[in-house]
Amino acid sequence: MVRTIAKDYDTKREKILTAAAHVFAHHGVASASMAEVAKACGISKGNIYHYYDSKLAILFEILDSYLSRLRGRIIAIKLDAGDVAGSLEKLCAEILDAYEGMDDEHKIQTEGIPLLPEDQQTVLKGYQRDMVHHVETFLSAANKSLQSNPQTRRAATMSVFGMLNWFYMWNTHNDADGRAAYAKTVAAMTMGGVQALGQP
Repeated sequence: MVRTIAKDYDTKREKILTAAAHVFAHHGVASASMAEVAKACGISKGNIYHYYDSKLAILFEILDSYLSRLRGRIIAIKLDAGDVAGSLEKLCAEILDAYEGMDDEHKIQTEGIPLLPEDQQTVLKGYQRDMVHHVETFLSAANKSLQSNPQTRRAATMSVFGMLNWFYMWNTHNDADGRAAYAKTVAAMTMGGVQALGQP
């Protein structure tokens, strides 16, 4: 007999993903169990398997959903060649806004991705690579010499992400105005630093 799909099936799947992200972030992905995830959801361990067949299936869906949405928001910010500084500020602000409320999902990337099958890792790393490349285009517009210097371009790009990640992880209670102000700071520091690269 074919099992009937409950009307709230999708809602329960989302609830499981949210609870699992919290469990993974606080207990570690490798250490967390399906029983712990089920308990956090308020359902039985047996019931959770009606929605996901393994812990790694849950992990992939969490990260795929988070990184694909993050990529979409970042890629949507277009470079205005006539106002590179303003474009970079908008990009930094969008990244910080996209991070908001995603503490658990953000935290489990480093441990979680290597635990997944190679084909799933490839998908997730593709999202990350697209985001890095997009930021690189903004920095290359600020200093054309970076176009022929991939090592320096990548170092500068990862420094931008480093500053944004630092703010996000250590200023979790900041409001929209605080994030906007810091985005402006990062953009100004980055523009000044990038434009100085390659100068004697």
